Amino acid sequence: MIKRASFRTNFMLLLFFFLFSFTVGAETTLPEISAEAAILFDWNSGRILYAKNPYLARPVASTTKIMTAVIALEKGKLNDKIITSPRAANTGGSSIWLEEGEVKNMEELLLGLMLRSGNDAAVAIAEHISGSVEDFAALMTQRAAELGALNTSFCNPHGLHHPEHYSTPYDMALISAHAMGIKEFRRIVSTASAVISWPEQPWDRVLYNQNKLLTSYEGAEGIKTGWTTPAGRCFVGAAARDGRRLISVVLNAPRMWEDTQILLDYGFVEFQHKCFLKKGQHLKSVAVENGMEDKVKIIASQSFGFPLKIPKNNEGSEDNKITYRFVINEPLQAPLKTGEKVGELEISFCKDVVGRIDLLAGHEVRKISFWEKLKRTFGRRE
Repeated sequence: MIKRASFRTNFMLLLFFFLFSFTVGAETTLPEISAEAAILFDWNSGRILYAKNPYLARPVASTTKIMTAVIALEKGKLNDKIITSPRAANTGGSSIWLEEGEVKNMEELLLGLMLRSGNDAAVAIAEHISGSVEDFAALMTQRAAELGALNTSFCNPHGLHHPEHYSTPYDMALISAHAMGIKEFRRIVSTASAVISWPEQPWDRVLYNQNKLLTSYEGAEGIKTGWTTPAGRCFVGAAARDGRRLISVVLNAPRMWEDTQILLDYGFVEFQHKCFLKKGQHLKSVAVENGMEDKVKIIASQSFGFPLKIPKNNEGSEDNKITYRFVINEPLQAPLKTGEKVGELEISFCKDVVGRIDLLAGHEVRKISFWEKLKRTFGRRE
């Protein structure tokens, strides 16, 4: 049985659950793709723009290395010195031709991992971080679950086939969304080519990024290809335009490049980002007790925007599907400082919570003094 992400006390995981729970309505004309399972979502808001078998568990081949790179960047440092073990040097499949005893820093291995898809680099990283491939794989699965990817099981850091090594488009979307939030990860996966040393050889290693999207699609910025016979062709892609970033996941996709471009085009063309709230916007006035003023203006702590389907023909606008709920313990008690948090605004789309922003006091409200209370009381009697 497929497990679904549940409510968590941790706010970010709770928010992620709601953000990714929405799928495109049945009335929408969806693009046709070859992938057996896929997802497209808006990274800024978390709204899923397209889904096809999003919870189908499948082998994911070398897209596994996204999780490997995440842990390497979270647990290690780019200048870490790593000695290549016999196991790493003898790992089969795609490689950067590491030799036993060869010393590489973490950044070189990450470039080899994400550009050339080096399985040997993956093993070297795993052994450096956790001491063994097996312990690192357990850490990968644990970290994936922390990100909300509950239907993912990693048995190695490279994605070579193992019957208990699998994920889903939904889970890979969660992992990739987190990865694309890491600056160094974005830099590495968007690198077109790199040169790293090759001791005892008259030449260096030249690594070319296998992600064709980087040169064929406007705004492309990552992230990872994958292929094995059981997994088929797999790809996680990302592109950014006009302040928006879209991420697509296609698994077992015979036409993975075409599928990815179709999905990204769909997201950029069929949806538009709409700003509903601006930072500092006055939202309402709330009663205040024991204050020099009876009310305080409440303002938004940050802006909020959300992608909406552009209406066509007789389709209605999605604007009215956005609703708000103020969470404020009224009446507020003076004193209040300018910018002090006084509550939250819960924002929903189709009844799913898609955002929460802090509500702030728009101005200072001083506590009324005893003498001022007396003055007001007698003033009212007059």
